Amino acid sequence: MNTISISRRDFARLLGAGAAAAFVRPAGSFSKQPEHILATGQVVRLSANENPYGPSPKALKAMTDSFTVACRYPDEHNNVLIDKLAKLNGVDHNQILLGDGSSEILKLCAETFTGRDRGTLVAADPTFEAILQQASTNGAEVVKIPLTSTFAHDLPKMLSAAKAGLIYVCNPNNPTASITPKDELRDFIAKSPPETMLLVDEAYFHFADSPNYESVIPLVKDHPNLIVARTFSKIYGMAGLRCGYCVAQKQTIDAMRAHQMWDSVNIMALAAASASLDDPDHVPDGQRLNSEAKTFTIGELHKLGYKTIPSQANFIMFDCKRPVVPLIQAMKQQNVHVGRLFPALPNHMRVTIGKKSEMETFVSAFREVAT
Repeated sequence: MNTISISRRDFARLLGAGAAAAFVRPAGSFSKQPEHILATGQVVRLSANENPYGPSPKALKAMTDSFTVACRYPDEHNNVLIDKLAKLNGVDHNQILLGDGSSEILKLCAETFTGRDRGTLVAADPTFEAILQQASTNGAEVVKIPLTSTFAHDLPKMLSAAKAGLIYVCNPNNPTASITPKDELRDFIAKSPPETMLLVDEAYFHFADSPNYESVIPLVKDHPNLIVARTFSKIYGMAGLRCGYCVAQKQTIDAMRAHQMWDSVNIMALAAASASLDDPDHVPDGQRLNSEAKTFTIGELHKLGYKTIPSQANFIMFDCKRPVVPLIQAMKQQNVHVGRLFPALPNHMRVTIGKKSEMETFVSAFREVAT
């Protein structure tokens, strides 16, 4: 049998120039990576809340090292990552379920806890819509509750609308980048009936720095109906690798696992995720660079007279003072891709925070199309 040997150099070449540059940058430092210089006609992608700096150098090395075990099933790597996540979050091994991105976690929650015979899905409007679509496909009634005037989840109304089933709380919320205050969320969890499952999506947890925000993972131990989802797609720069997880009590994890395909997370993603947790500089560097570029962008928009929703994520949403669809299309003509229309906020544009040079390009393009 012929075998093919793939070197790290070959792998970097396959990933393309962007990934190759990320691979050779000094470990633990984003700041030493040269600013991306936009070529004429190159698309600036600010549409999907991705991390433009990519995975940790340790993760990239772990990915190439995983070539030698690609012929094996990922059971051992599963357990290594679960053990690290359990220690990180102060829970037991059997309270962690890995997923093919946190999107799989959301899908499993919809399949396990909603449906014609299992109850409704209650969610904010607007919010991340994947779980709404999955619950609807599953035959569940989907109830949308508008955000409050401060763009927080209207938790009392959501609770009163629940009929067993599942309540979905994205915090920080996508697409608004807003948070629901920690005291309100803690009180909501305490008052929720045990037959109603609660899914709190913390995909953007690492970007939230408000004193009014905190993770609800510590509450899992006292609330069997609480599930908290996390992802490696955002701060860890692994959106294309697909790795996420949730924290819940054992009986909830067991119920969800019954709906899951075996070995849904591939061995390269597992290796990269595990190595990411061993890089102490990756998260703080990413937070700093995102904050700097976000502060610049918000400041420039304010100079132009546009107000942003206070952002606790790696993206912003702001009021364009007119229907946003023509502006989205005009920005695309400028090779700048921004978020799609969210019908509940038809005049608002969602913009991912990219590198500083990318945000300069965004500001320049927006200034041109908005005047």
